Amino acid sequence: MSATFRREIKARALLEAAGIECFIPMKYMAVTKRDGRKAKELVPAVHNLIFVHARREEIQAVKADIPYLQWLTRPCDGRNIPTIVPDKDMEQFIQVTRDSNEKLVYLRPDEIDLRKGTPIRILGGPFNGIEGTFIKIQGHRNRRVVVMLKGIIGVAMAEVTPDLIEVLN
Repeated sequence: MSATFRREIKARALLEAAGIECFIPMKYMAVTKRDGRKAKELVPAVHNLIFVHARREEIQAVKADIPYLQWLTRPCDGRNIPTIVPDKDMEQFIQVTRDSNEKLVYLRPDEIDLRKGTPIRILGGPFNGIEGTFIKIQGHRNRRVVVMLKGIIGVAMAEVTPDLIEVLN
């Protein structure tokens, strides 16, 4: 879903108060406070984006009270339909982004071409079982593992040692 005008934190609080499970990928960012001091603050990695895990009827009921909460849609047969992320893909995405790691790189779908990469699975370590694409990201020296939510967002992890990678066919 999308929360307009950077109100994703407020929307998350209202959704959680209604008992709806939701997730916002977060990252630490250097910000300048009003008094001129600089500090690291936990902010949404992608503004206006909030992932919600609930039935459509539950979301509709809560959405009626939150005017700035909008469906994230994709075109299909001349209509816009809500984007649905499969549970397995979402679980992997959350596992990778939950720690607010500073070395994660968030990518728009048009920034990467997964056809050029190699499908892999990580064996061992904190990302055990994660499936992604091993690909070179523009502006970075080494190849990285990218976990992609189709048509929404991708996240490139820090370098993974080759002995933890299994190539998938």
